[in-house]
Amino acid sequence: MKRYASWLLAMAAVCAVPAEADENLLGYTTGAEALPKGAKELYQYITLRQDKSVGKYEAVDYKTEFEYGLSHRLSGSIAAKAMSLDTQGLLIDGYLPADRQFSPRLSGIEAGLKYNFLSPVKDGIGVGMAVEASYSWIDPHSGQDKDTLNLETKLLLQKNYLDDTLSWATNLGIEATYAKRGDIANLPAGFDWPTDPEMEIEFTGSTGLAYRFAPNWFAGAELTYQTEFETEIGQERWSLFGGPSLHYGAKQWWATLTWYPQLKGGGETFTGQKSGLHLIEKTEQELRFKIGYNF
Repeated sequence: MKRYASWLLAMAAVCAVPAEADENLLGYTTGAEALPKGAKELYQYITLRQDKSVGKYEAVDYKTEFEYGLSHRLSGSIAAKAMSLDTQGLLIDGYLPADRQFSPRLSGIEAGLKYNFLSPVKDGIGVGMAVEASYSWIDPHSGQDKDTLNLETKLLLQKNYLDDTLSWATNLGIEATYAKRGDIANLPAGFDWPTDPEMEIEFTGSTGLAYRFAPNWFAGAELTYQTEFETEIGQERWSLFGGPSLHYGAKQWWATLTWYPQLKGGGETFTGQKSGLHLIEKTEQELRFKIGYNF
């Protein structure tokens, strides 16, 4: 954990070059405004997912995204995703078939559109919608081969208070997923590893507040509830994450650091895990660093 935290802070210092626009004041909940026409922004996301009660589990997700303002209300984006993984002494039937370690490798691509219906500054309340489609070929949990197609639609709400020093944002999303796992040789005896296509529906709701306590600096807190329904099982899991964020925004760049522990969870479990959490597809905590640069 310490080596990743040190690396993230070092990267923040390196990237501190004089950026403005669609700032992400929080780590997991986004505002309603799109980039203005002709504006361009480059984002880098780094998310550490860590701990499942048993053995060792550390996954790092990387997302590099480019967004362009197509009009004053509509922006489009494309992104490349990568991940690294280190699991040891952790075997979960149907999900984690073996220890696996690899350094960052390309894992998926994504494209999205964001439309702003109402502006929180001009109209008193912000209303937007985002649609994202993605394809990945590595399972984010086990690191095994898995072809996955996702389509997510989100409603974005935003309201500013106290002369725009306090910002409240809420996102409501639904995601449809089609996935097919690759075959694995030499599985443990009796280990379940289904390779038939799967269909899943995921619902996500998040909300958060960010307060400007000093010039360019925001302190925030947010919550995310997520639940997933699978073809033959029904509700497969649910989880509630929540934690603080620290945001800094300069003229041409901004950065946000968020610690996000799992507060509560349920659904499928495995032997030895902590009670009251969902730790098959989720982890005990996440740490996310985001930086954006306008040009």
